[in-house]
Amino acid sequence: MLKLHYVLLLVSLVADGGSASITDGGTQAGIRWPTDLRPLATLDGPAILAAHAALQRVLASFPKQDAGACESSARSLDVVVGQEGGVYFVRIDRRLDRCGWPVGSGLEFDWFELYAVSPEGKILARRAFMP
Repeated sequence: MLKLHYVLLLVSLVADGGSASITDGGTQAGIRWPTDLRPLATLDGPAILAAHAALQRVLASFPKQDAGACESSARSLDVVVGQEGGVYFVRIDRRLDRCGWPVGSGLEFDWFELYAVSPEGKILARRAFMP
């Protein structure tokens, strides 16, 4: 499963044109760059746009008074992207264990968001669900 922080890294690199410079295994700005990077998964550009659009929609839906809390941040979310019939389907799951909660904890029963997103990053629909 692709981890959220890898999706965010890919989105940030796409946003700035991939301008990060990598030295051959050396250190730069306190970062030790790998000499042989093995990706967890490969996402095409439209899949990243779809994930980003759905993630932004979910983050915007969290209460403003909770801004800055781990439970209302991208750190507490997993993003899963699939494609069928030219449409990307993005499921966002909440992972409160990343915020110090016990594994399996939840503020709601089986919380998730599911979106249909175009290859251009436009949200086409949100699946209504009743847990």
